Amino acid sequence: MRRITLWALSTLTTLVLLFSYHTSTGGSGTASAAGTSVQAPAAAGSGTTDSGTASTDSGTTDSGTTDSGTTSGSAASKTYDGDTVQTRWGPVQVRITVVDGKITASEAIVYPNGNHEDEQINSFALPVLNQEAVSAQSASIDMVSGATVTSEGYLSSLQSAIDQAHL
Repeated sequence: MRRITLWALSTLTTLVLLFSYHTSTGGSGTASAAGTSVQAPAAAGSGTTDSGTASTDSGTTDSGTTDSGTTSGSAASKTYDGDTVQTRWGPVQVRITVVDGKITASEAIVYPNGNHEDEQINSFALPVLNQEAVSAQSASIDMVSGATVTSEGYLSSLQSAIDQAHL
């Protein structure tokens, strides 16, 4: 009798846990159009656009390199967009800002945000990845636990941007 009771309770517990699990319903390889933008490259160029003025000219070439055109003293601030990496949950693309050969900022400009879980995970993971990229000055950073797929896409796109910046 004791075994039957234990078996029934464990079966019931398993069923309750199974049916209460909330799965991701909208993130199987697609990203929502509301918060995700993928930039189309402009006409073929030399790879870098440099306006040399203090205005904010943000041109994109087919290598994904952009120059913000801003100057701070004698140091020009340039931005480089990494490749858009397709992950299981959607595209990831990173933009870095480089001043005097150092990464001063890193941000994910395209990332999965097709559902509540994507938004929740990325709201935690992306700031950590951005900070780590600036601290390490390379793509040799740790991935964020719980955001493995996004972290892998982030690292690939970050390495692409670093390669474009010749760092």
